[in-house]
Amino acid sequence: QLQLVESGGGLVQPGGSLRLSCAASGFTLDYYNIGWFRQVPGKEREEVSCISSSDDYTYYEDSVKGRFTISRDNAKNTVYLLMNSLKPEDTATYYCAAGKGTAYYCAGFGRTDDYWGQGTQVTVSS
Repeated sequence: QLQLVESGGGLVQPGGSLRLSCAASGFTLDYYNIGWFRQVPGKEREEVSCISSSDDYTYYEDSVKGRFTISRDNAKNTVYLLMNSLKPEDTATYYCAAGKGTAYYCAGFGRTDDYWGQGTQVTVSS
């Protein structure tokens, strides 16, 4: 079964940190561009960060630059999103995606052959 599974979400106070994981099974992430996206109920999904299959390109949405870091561990077939200095406005359901479209500005995601995880909830609140 081909799937992505996110984990690592939870409740954290403002200024805290979380590390989200996105583990793949049934296929190898090495050959895919990976993206992290988030969505709040009633709003459109927005891109957070993307990384190319060759790791030579990363993209961060302006509001997370300097706070979030995307990385991958091919040996573990897992991609991570380290989130520091979390703010209440970071509260959302976070999804990872693997795709063959361009990672440039995360513009290549949304294809019918992309893989998406089920999401993990991140809540930043005191």
